[in-house]
Amino acid sequence: MTQAELRLCSLLLQEHFGEIVEKVGNSLLRTGPRPLRLLVGDTGLLLDQVKKALCVLIQHSLVRYEVQPRGSVEYEARSERILRILRYPRYIYTAKTLYGDPGELLVEELLLHGHLPMSCAVARVADRLTETMEDGKTMDYAEVSSTFVRLADTHFIQRCPMVPQSPCSAKGPPPPAPALAIAEKDMYLVPRLSLVGKGKRRHSCDEEEEGEHKAKRQKQDGGSSETPPDDGIYWQVNLERFHQHFRDQALVSAVASRMDQTSSEVVRTMLRMSEVTTASGASHTQPLSSNEIFRSLPAGYNIGKQVLDQYLALLADDPLEFVGKSGDSGGGTYTVKVMWAPGASCVPPSPFPHPSLIPLLLHRFGSRCARIFRLLLRKKHLEQKQVEDFAMIPAKEAKDMLYRMLSENLVSLQEIPKTPDHAPSRTFYLYTVNVMAAARMLLHRCYKSVANLMERRQHEMRENKRLLEKSQRVEAILASMQATGAEAVQLHEVEEMITGPERQQLETLKRNVNKIDASENQVDETIFVLESFIESTMKRP
Repeated sequence: MTQAELRLCSLLLQEHFGEIVEKVGNSLLRTGPRPLRLLVGDTGLLLDQVKKALCVLIQHSLVRYEVQPRGSVEYEARSERILRILRYPRYIYTAKTLYGDPGELLVEELLLHGHLPMSCAVARVADRLTETMEDGKTMDYAEVSSTFVRLADTHFIQRCPMVPQSPCSAKGPPPPAPALAIAEKDMYLVPRLSLVGKGKRRHSCDEEEEGEHKAKRQKQDGGSSETPPDDGIYWQVNLERFHQHFRDQALVSAVASRMDQTSSEVVRTMLRMSEVTTASGASHTQPLSSNEIFRSLPAGYNIGKQVLDQYLALLADDPLEFVGKSGDSGGGTYTVKVMWAPGASCVPPSPFPHPSLIPLLLHRFGSRCARIFRLLLRKKHLEQKQVEDFAMIPAKEAKDMLYRMLSENLVSLQEIPKTPDHAPSRTFYLYTVNVMAAARMLLHRCYKSVANLMERRQHEMRENKRLLEKSQRVEAILASMQATGAEAVQLHEVEEMITGPERQQLETLKRNVNKIDASENQVDETIFVLESFIESTMKRP
């Protein structure tokens, strides 16, 4: 694990869970799997604090545990899962795009709490949606529940592993930690619940205090609330399914830019038909016949069967191999090649995502270095003299640029000796692009950039802390006065508590924070492309 990844993971844990959880998570990231006793000693925290921090991390699937042969339990941080916190806004926005406000809030609640029962998630989302509605309108549980079922049917959410039921006749002491498991067929099985009810609005402060006192009295009297019907069945967000959706969108965009909109719609239809049947690590989708694809095309695309066959043949014959033909039954069976989808956004014939790397070269080294890099990608191996001739750059400048890119690990130098003694005069020195090294270098820079952005945002918030607190107090006073029906003159007097320069400073702060947030999301898109490229390249047979 690189220092940039470790720094970013620490910042994400601190921002979302606080200092204690960050200290425990950072210790596990630095030292690897550790038992509870060593973890307490390394962090210097109280035993109870470390236990609670581990509970939070396990609840959000950021830490896994394993029972060792001698009976001890070791905890291990999942760095790749911690880095996914950066992508939470993109998951939520995707759910909103596909399933509307209920889908957005369901995914948000599951990400916020780690995992929740269906009944609890539906009730929370219905209450939140009711708060945003006009007076007298409420959100029905049934509508939110149907969205929950659609999310499960398309595998965007899945059930959490459970403790398997042991037979009553089993003897012996219980294990030090439970082994969680779930059958694949049950992973997306939604329990049949009759959730009847409507969302509730928040009560006033007096009513809330009265409700709290009533709940405390019930607890003291030994009363307990009714057990939910799906007690013990928890759900979590399936991040890999979201990644599959992002990959499919990238592939559809690549087809549209290389061919036309109809071709991209054909590919989109094929991906939609096999979205829940294709494994996340598969290189191809399930085979689909031409007749099935024709029947599943959107109603707005009035193309005939013969035209569809021509488009499929065109896609199959393309050098980038977006679609492959796997048989002739049913008018021909076709698959979509999905393993290289992130790399498909590049300029052929290179498999590397140019939109991510070329801007870096232009910014750091200039247009001539970018020209040399493109040349090496196209020609594979070139001597320095050949680079000078093909790129039409003077020898001194070409040599300087090649050495600068070599020092940054963007290009590599390969020696091919004519004789066994490796004499320089009898050795060819060929420059080539080390694609994987360049991708890893750029990924490292992306992690570093996101960490810098997060620290800059925290600095901006610290510098304007007093002004932000004052603004929040004024907003709270205005809200309470509006609720009691205050006059416009009184509201205006309260608003004037924030002076003109302070208001301008707040606007500047808001604009800067929004820019930083947008930059984080843009860098994360590049991180996703690079991680997918590296993963698919390593899986390449």
